[in-house]
Amino acid sequence: MNPSELIPQNKHDHERVNILRTLELIEIKPILPDLLVWLQDANWPIAQGVEDIVINFQDELIPYVKDIFQTNDGTWKYFLLHGLIKRLPDRVLILLKPDLERMKNTPTPDEEYEELEDVLTELLLRI
Repeated sequence: MNPSELIPQNKHDHERVNILRTLELIEIKPILPDLLVWLQDANWPIAQGVEDIVINFQDELIPYVKDIFQTNDGTWKYFLLHGLIKRLPDRVLILLKPDLERMKNTPTPDEEYEELEDVLTELLLRI
């Protein structure tokens, strides 16, 4: 199967999420950024399933998460911080320390709107 065919097509695409669960990480890696898009809203039916898959990538998530932290999508940042990022082990979380400190100390308007200070403090205390 072509990796692009594995990307969920809508927020109810449990079929593709179930297929992804059966694959090796090497087969999923090419679409990792595309899967992170499905974590923009934790209320989407497939969001938790996708998060359970991508959490297995650990360190490999960091460049993609850093890219998301550079966007103006505060809601996406909120859901990542409260979900995927909280689940990362401390040895991986420390790689995000500069970004977490920046969001806490000099938040952008979208970050202020989402009131990220508490989750950022919690994450920073871990590292």
